[in-house]
Amino acid sequence: MLEKHKEAVSLSKQSAIRTPIVAVLGHVDHGKTSLLDRIRGSSVVKTESGAITQHIGATLVPIDAIRKMSGSMEKMPLNVPGLLFIDTPGHHAFTTLRARGGALADMAILVVDISQGFQPQTIEALQILRTYRTPFVVAATKIDRVHGWRPYKDEPFLSSFARQSDRVKDLVETKLYEIVAKVSEFGFSCERFDRVSDFQRNLAIVPLSAHTGEGIAELLMVMIGLAQRYMEQDLALSVDVAGVGTVLEVKEERGLGTTLDVILYNGTLSVGDEVAIARSDGVSQTKVRSLLKPRPMKEILIEDRFERVKSVAAAAGIKVSAPNLEGVIAGSPIRVIRGDAELVKDEIRREMEEIKVKLSPEGLLIKADTIGALEAICNELEVKEIGVMRAEVGPVSRHDLVEAETIKKETYRVLLAFNSPLLPDAVDMVRDPAFPVKVFEGRVIYKLIDDYVTWKDDLQRTAEKKRFEQVIMPAKIRILPDCIFRQSNPAVVGVRVLAGTLRADVNLIRRDAKKVGHLKTMQLNQETIREAQAGAEVAISIEGATVGRQFEVGDDLLVDIPERHVKVLEREMMKNLNVSTQEALGEFTEMKRRGDPFWGK
Repeated sequence: MLEKHKEAVSLSKQSAIRTPIVAVLGHVDHGKTSLLDRIRGSSVVKTESGAITQHIGATLVPIDAIRKMSGSMEKMPLNVPGLLFIDTPGHHAFTTLRARGGALADMAILVVDISQGFQPQTIEALQILRTYRTPFVVAATKIDRVHGWRPYKDEPFLSSFARQSDRVKDLVETKLYEIVAKVSEFGFSCERFDRVSDFQRNLAIVPLSAHTGEGIAELLMVMIGLAQRYMEQDLALSVDVAGVGTVLEVKEERGLGTTLDVILYNGTLSVGDEVAIARSDGVSQTKVRSLLKPRPMKEILIEDRFERVKSVAAAAGIKVSAPNLEGVIAGSPIRVIRGDAELVKDEIRREMEEIKVKLSPEGLLIKADTIGALEAICNELEVKEIGVMRAEVGPVSRHDLVEAETIKKETYRVLLAFNSPLLPDAVDMVRDPAFPVKVFEGRVIYKLIDDYVTWKDDLQRTAEKKRFEQVIMPAKIRILPDCIFRQSNPAVVGVRVLAGTLRADVNLIRRDAKKVGHLKTMQLNQETIREAQAGAEVAISIEGATVGRQFEVGDDLLVDIPERHVKVLEREMMKNLNVSTQEALGEFTEMKRRGDPFWGK
């Protein structure tokens, strides 16, 4: 215990304030991960599914590295020990994760492509930052793609900007002021960083390029300056506080067994600490066996060499080894137990109960590998008004598929599996061609949802088409002169389709509602056809009718539509009917409603 205390005191002496947590937010493909790659010299973006970050990763950038990258800071007295970057998912489906990132973060970087400007996800991220009142800086990325820009590798923006042509300078200024105007719509005052005199009143825009490194130095300088000047009190470190963190990922490590990747955002965590954790079967406690820190500038999700430590203070990304970590839920809280263990466990239970997954009595099933992904998928489906009956973290089992099989509605007899493997017994069921449950698997959330929505829409269209094909369509025809090919049994005559869609196997009536007969077949150029559109001239056979009795040459006849079909046409199909068909329907219903105004309504 004495040794542990000494290390904790040592940590406190190393820095008067803890490492600020920085969330990196913005629209998909605007270069969030690429920006961090430039800072840490890694290539995380190449390992992500669809080149879009799917999990929150943490990267510690120590103050020495920042001093080195930002030459102007070499001799400045700094208390901030560095920056802990959280790279949050980029797609708009991850509102919930980003909101959690915003709440967890001390500061944020809002990444905006200088050429594309504000996109839906940029606006969404800005709203989150405003809601959580998180201080942030706007990183106007991809300046190297501005037409005519001459790149100067790793130069500060101001130095590189000064060497550009007047035309390029004007173009950059125009694009920056477009960002300023957009940000002002949300109640923020914003200006290029070197023109800001009061960083508490004005947001700073730092133009940069993750590809060439231009402007990176100024971005880090502004972030450190903000933390040092305005956040010292909020970042005061107290080693006496029990450690609190969030589980990023649950992993199997050779020689260690199941481990947790954790962001510690408050207090201290040490080897030997009892911690409370949330597992799929409830909240339990375990004892920290070892702590492993990723090397500075390395992203915790892909680090392969770790340094063993006895204690770590917030904020930090840390790998935790302990007994009984199987079944721990990624995205759940982890808390050091000091005092009453049940009180700490109750806090975690309450946190888990507050997870925003809205369930419906009717809906599909979701399995995901983290709480954040689960929340994100449910949030996106709720926006699309798609119900979720059950949502759980973990692999897909036979039990999950059996439950999905009981769902009556075909479009909900579905299981979405995000980063969740199918257990062997589930694989056997899915491989059966006759198995009625549709399983969608994926590693990119928005694509998983898009695949499901596309399938659902196709299924509904097919069912609707099949149903509508059985609906008798409106049509109006005229008996043509000199086209009486047979008087009766059946009558065969030539007609012109005046309006609507004429189909075979329908009853015909006169405009005074008297029955004519049954249209059995149609021919065009001596070939049998099933339907004819307005303007077509065809030969038809009419059973039960005799020319000169039930109808005459030159008469206009209407298709007789059953009342239940009229209801479908008017309530469900009207927007899909062309003008000609609507006219035929209108004439028919007007005739039927002369005696009964509510017929077909």
